[in-house]
Amino acid sequence: MTVATPGPVAATHPEPAGVDNRVVVGGVALTWRELPTPALPDPAAVLAHSAAHALAAARQHAVRGTELLLSTASRVDAAMRADLSEAGFAVTVLDDDGTHPSAPARPRAADPGRLWLLTSGSTGRPKRVGHTLDTLTTVRADQPERTWLCPYAPGTYAWWQVVTLSLTQPGQHLVVVEPDELDDWPAVAAAHGVDAASGTPTFWRRTLYRDAAALARVPLRQITLGGEPVDQAILDQLRDVFPTARISWIYASSEVGASIVVHDGRAGFPVDWLDRQAPGRPTLSVRDDELVVTSPFHGAGLAGPVRTGDRVQVVDGRVLITGRLDSDEINVGGSKVSAGVVRGVLTGHPTVAWARVTGRRAPVLGRMVVAEVVLTPADPSEPASADAGVPDEAALVRWCADRLPDHAVPRRIRVLTEIPVKETLKSDV
Repeated sequence: MTVATPGPVAATHPEPAGVDNRVVVGGVALTWRELPTPALPDPAAVLAHSAAHALAAARQHAVRGTELLLSTASRVDAAMRADLSEAGFAVTVLDDDGTHPSAPARPRAADPGRLWLLTSGSTGRPKRVGHTLDTLTTVRADQPERTWLCPYAPGTYAWWQVVTLSLTQPGQHLVVVEPDELDDWPAVAAAHGVDAASGTPTFWRRTLYRDAAALARVPLRQITLGGEPVDQAILDQLRDVFPTARISWIYASSEVGASIVVHDGRAGFPVDWLDRQAPGRPTLSVRDDELVVTSPFHGAGLAGPVRTGDRVQVVDGRVLITGRLDSDEINVGGSKVSAGVVRGVLTGHPTVAWARVTGRRAPVLGRMVVAEVVLTPADPSEPASADAGVPDEAALVRWCADRLPDHAVPRRIRVLTEIPVKETLKSDV
């Protein structure tokens, strides 16, 4: 790992409690204390060219308390760079050759200790949400010693959740996976003793699809899912591979922080959690089928109830998060269909590894339900084939027809040969 630094940077904040935890990136093991602290402008919008550079920027912030926005270069286009410069940030590329800052268009004084996150942009163009290391640190109780895998894109909320856990909790070591290692991460994890891993449902589905046997060789004791709707099928598949691991799912966002944590192996959360108030804990409610969260972990300026934009349904005493309000609901001839519910039915089929459900224009009805699926390979060592023939489209339609009202049954199902994934480890669902 090479991260250029012009020399030591004097600390202005106490060293975090996890400073002696091990950090492995690019195959090199260091401690947080040994990571370089590059001299960055203040305030800076850092575009890190690798996970190593992102960790160095996080370490610099922890030591100096400077104002920082951290991202990968690919998530910040030219228009966003101009916006950041107008907002007073020195847009700074951090790579093996050192730091490369650009002077802000409108210089201003820094806001000490401020961390900025870019939202995922699932509802449009990414926006900035303000936090601090303290508001990003939601695990505060003593934890059993773990070595965590961090596959997330640097600077995302999920990335900061794993990074702050390692920074603030002794015994929480970190193995960071670069994008070019994602296909083979189980081998990296096994080599470095990873026993805890956090990822999106798409991340876990893709790993199971590509090489379930390699995944089973990783001695995982803690498995965490988040970032997308978590359905029963993926929880059950992971339980089959890791029968003794604790499997948790977390609802978290840049705006309201980590707000829901479920450990019982079931999709959704108990309906009696709604409107329950307890000091230091988020309050969950539902308005017009939308999840509303009042959270102590909220971003700057987001106190009070926050409408999340996520659609929920209450089924058999559980509150299920099915997807985004603006994309989950499909109007078929006046009847409302939840794309998330249909997706859950498809992924419940034993040979469907992944599914995406959308609406398509149709005569008379206005919209009809269509889907794309990736099939589990018959031979785990071979990729799935679109012409595998089992099950065919008609068989999947019948599967849905047995479990859904007629207007919700997909009328077209296309088979893909690879699970699509974005840099955020999410599918575009």
